[in-house]
Amino acid sequence: MLKLSEYPFHTLRNTSWEDWESNNILVRAWYIRQELAWAYNYLPLGFKVIEKIKKTIREHLEKIWSLEIQMTALGSRDHWEKTGRDQMEILFKVPFSDGKYNFLNPTHEEIVTPLIKEFIKSYKDLPLSVFQIQSKFRNEKRAKSGILRWREFLMKDMYSFHTSLEDLEKYYQKAIQAYHDIFKDLGIGNDTYLTYASWWTFSKYSHEFQTLTPIGEDTIHVDKEKKIALNKEIINDSDVKSEFSNYSFIEENASEIGNIFQLGTKFSDPFEMKFIDNNWVSQQIYMWCYGIWVSRCMWIVAEKLQDEKGLVRPKNIAPYDVYVIAIGDEKINQEAEKLISILENKGLSVIYDDRSISPWIKFKDSDLLGIPSKIIVSEKSIAAWWYEYEERSTWDKKIITDENFDILLKTI
Repeated sequence: MLKLSEYPFHTLRNTSWEDWESNNILVRAWYIRQELAWAYNYLPLGFKVIEKIKKTIREHLEKIWSLEIQMTALGSRDHWEKTGRDQMEILFKVPFSDGKYNFLNPTHEEIVTPLIKEFIKSYKDLPLSVFQIQSKFRNEKRAKSGILRWREFLMKDMYSFHTSLEDLEKYYQKAIQAYHDIFKDLGIGNDTYLTYASWWTFSKYSHEFQTLTPIGEDTIHVDKEKKIALNKEIINDSDVKSEFSNYSFIEENASEIGNIFQLGTKFSDPFEMKFIDNNWVSQQIYMWCYGIWVSRCMWIVAEKLQDEKGLVRPKNIAPYDVYVIAIGDEKINQEAEKLISILENKGLSVIYDDRSISPWIKFKDSDLLGIPSKIIVSEKSIAAWWYEYEERSTWDKKIITDENFDILLKTI
């Protein structure tokens, strides 16, 4: 139980942030604070949301047999030089006491490849997939606020290793479905599209997952019926027009929330990462990498799922399940705490608003935070029936009595 009379953080009525609402709401609603340009602190509610987004991602990636690891945020300059990417402008250089410098990793291909190389010897060790969820650092010269370019951000990056392109393709299809399932669970599945984009190495296209939003940094062409999209950067290529001639596209703004790149042997070759096949012949290893912008997920969900009163949190990534408001004297508080004990015994997490403030402010705060369910305990309700219940996403209101209490609990 989060008891608000003992909670040090407070909502804000107004902010003077950006011209897009999700950042304003997240600041006002105890979720985030900015530390410096394009780097954020997560307050307790924001941290809970991030952890639930991570949990959702983990559950789906474990279903396709990807193993979670944790890699260092520091990258060896030797590894980056080996792939020729040490001159990338977005790399943060970190000087060491010996006068040398290394890097803060913006991505982890240079780290994961030599790491996994140790454990792959024969074809029997493949395919293999690993993932992590970690902060990334990119020294963007034109970093933008909010959900666009950040200098520090949380990302889920997954890497898979395969004996052949055919094996790689099989796993890729599983990963695509896992991504669709993740975004569905985050509440944005209907507006998130598999999007074809350009890529600079092995394959003709890379695949992005783009979520429609008016503030999005990208322009995509969407066929909403067939659930496919093309990034504007490739739309004028004659081959693309021919390949997708049977689609009906409309132009929309969107923000990239995930991506999948076919790496081929771009990283396995420099690190001499090979396997021995069943004929005792050394063979190349093929790689994919798969990203989800974890911190950006929180912003995009906030941008997509809000109304004039505040956030509308999907149940599985809401920081708490129920917001209980007590209106009255100590006797009412005791009644509210009895209710909370029942809710918690049912496995539900609760924010308890027992503050000595106006009920109007309590209602405003509960709407702003976007907690899925609200229950009001007051002298009026206790005398007449029992409690009042309201669902945040629909504003559906119910009277809770002794007879329907257990039934209602199953819907929360």
